[in-house]
Amino acid sequence: MPEFDTSHVKNIVLLGHAGSGKTTLAECMLFEAGLITRRGSVLERNTVSDYHELEQERGNSIFSKLLHTKWRGYKINIIDTPGYDDFAGEVVSALRVADTGIMLLNATTGVEVGTDIIWDYTERFRTPMIFAVNKLDDDNADFDTTVQEAKTHFGNKVVVVQYPQQQGAGFHGIIDVLRMTLYKFHDAGGKPEKLPIPEEEKAKADELHRELVEAVASNDESLMEKYFDKGELDEDELKEGMKKAMINHDLFPLFCLSAERNMGSGRLMGFIDNVCPSANEMPPQTTKSGQRLACDAKGPACIFIYKTVTEPHVGELSFFKVYSGTIRSGMELVNETTGVSEKLNQLFVVEGNKRMNTNELCAGDIGATLKLKNTHVNNTLHEKGKNIELEPIVFPAPNMSMAIESMKKGEEDKLSQALHQLKEEDPTVIVEFSQELKQTILHCLGELHLSIIKWKIEHLHNVEVRFSRPRIPYRETIRKMAESNYRHKKQSGGAGQFGEVFMRIEPWYEGMPDPKGLNVRGRDEYALDWGGKLVYFNCIVGGAIDARFMPSILKGVMEKMQEGPLTGSFVRDVRVSVYDGKMHPVDSNDISFKIAGLMAFKQAFQQADPQILEPIYHVEVLCPDDLTGAVIGDLQTRRAIVEGMDTEGHFTKVITKVPLAEMADYSSSLRSITQGRAKFNMRFEEYATVPFEIQKKLQEDYYKLAKEEV
Repeated sequence: MPEFDTSHVKNIVLLGHAGSGKTTLAECMLFEAGLITRRGSVLERNTVSDYHELEQERGNSIFSKLLHTKWRGYKINIIDTPGYDDFAGEVVSALRVADTGIMLLNATTGVEVGTDIIWDYTERFRTPMIFAVNKLDDDNADFDTTVQEAKTHFGNKVVVVQYPQQQGAGFHGIIDVLRMTLYKFHDAGGKPEKLPIPEEEKAKADELHRELVEAVASNDESLMEKYFDKGELDEDELKEGMKKAMINHDLFPLFCLSAERNMGSGRLMGFIDNVCPSANEMPPQTTKSGQRLACDAKGPACIFIYKTVTEPHVGELSFFKVYSGTIRSGMELVNETTGVSEKLNQLFVVEGNKRMNTNELCAGDIGATLKLKNTHVNNTLHEKGKNIELEPIVFPAPNMSMAIESMKKGEEDKLSQALHQLKEEDPTVIVEFSQELKQTILHCLGELHLSIIKWKIEHLHNVEVRFSRPRIPYRETIRKMAESNYRHKKQSGGAGQFGEVFMRIEPWYEGMPDPKGLNVRGRDEYALDWGGKLVYFNCIVGGAIDARFMPSILKGVMEKMQEGPLTGSFVRDVRVSVYDGKMHPVDSNDISFKIAGLMAFKQAFQQADPQILEPIYHVEVLCPDDLTGAVIGDLQTRRAIVEGMDTEGHFTKVITKVPLAEMADYSSSLRSITQGRAKFNMRFEEYATVPFEIQKKLQEDYYKLAKEEV
């Protein structure tokens, strides 16, 4: 049997802005439980969680880490997460499998931008949440302001369970208004003395206790009745009411900490054991087919892969949560996505970079396994014959794109393999090869994310790479009608080539009438792969061009539309009418009319007031009110059209349309303008005409490049 049953496994995720103390708290929890004998520190680069050399080099978490500890009969799985938005994918995947989140607030800085951004994800998952105000031993700590900011940002569901007796260097006491006890710590922290609340703190503690009781009772009718009858709720009733309210996202208890001095972590762990829900107390999972899957150790075996990591000399390590049943080493499960059976040869519980073998894991637990050949993040594995597929993690969309290439010729395959592995480990990385732009484009979450990707490619895969701005997928079209004719004639002994085409081209729009003055014999309409349409009319009379050559003329037109005359971009929304021409009984053939059609189209296009179109994106920026002016000012320098403003929570949402060509460095620019306190998303909206001066420059650059290549 597994060492811990489902009811005695608690899964928590540590959240918060970078520098709020998540990794230090994780270290305290491991130390308090006796799993480590000495607490490491971020400064000394020896914590269990931040073991990756890149994290030690930078001094902050970059990847989520799975840890576990045992505390008073319970197993607590801990996922330590990074605090920067560039690594939001690590946060989202951890939230998917956690049953409680602990949001750390820095008492010296209050609610920071990372807190706000991460909170949006917790709302999506409706994760039960605890707030922990950390660094109360700092001389600049301000508990009351931090609590007020938390209530302002996250509502009055934030309820104080503990407050500091004194802040700053004299921080040694935490007053707990749930247990109505003073926890007094020695300088070295650790296990505190439990003392009565001092007389001078009684009134404040009683008031906060009353607020806590009322907050708990207001979310449960039976408790409200007891409260009215007795005027009080006992500790067990409060705990049960808090658990229900946390599961319903109706109450967020707030605790005190100094993780650096190991003060308060033991009480927090006790609360996790006694109050925080285990997986079988959370709402059942809903499968993609709409069925509900209860977290039951006796149910059908089912696991969900939330993260993969490739380890040197070992291979791919897959992290999973058991959502149903009991998993045993050697068990075979079916991947619902691929239909392939996977054997779980080894099961591990994980402690940072250490893996400990285990034979069984029950429903609700989190573990890892090695070398699943056809299984990836977001895959569900289940016992044969069950057809269970859990809802996938929806990862944040990228907001930064760069072209990537290897510095040395001949390393393209190595780069391709490196990028493939990156995508496996980090689903927020998207890689595509653009036939149109003739570039490999890497999409990611920001400049910091990009720097980590570059480091991994160069240090782990030994491929030196160069990033550059992606080319812009412009389009070309016309604004007036033009006519042209072209004769292709070639004679070089034997059969020659001859074809002459008369052509009219016009801007196409939906519902336009047939060409004036031409005798329409046939009409074809083509929806182009790159957007827009080509409408092709056969207006030949009297057999001037044989019908069998009309497809060749069309082929020539289509070929030129894939490399427009102005910038080499795709051409769209054009109507072509072939109305006259000549052919030779011997020398006319398909290639002759293809060339004639291509050249006639090119000539007519250049006379038809050609126009370059650029992609326009719908951009929404969420920023604090006091930075709205600076954000709008920067957007206007990018040729943005501000369409409106709205409020979303405590953010101002600026809604704009911006040309893609102006967004290349926006991620880093916005971070600089707002000190990281804003975020944005963007999606393609439409193609629009570029200004005259920009069109002129684009044409000049294209012609210059064409000359250099000749």
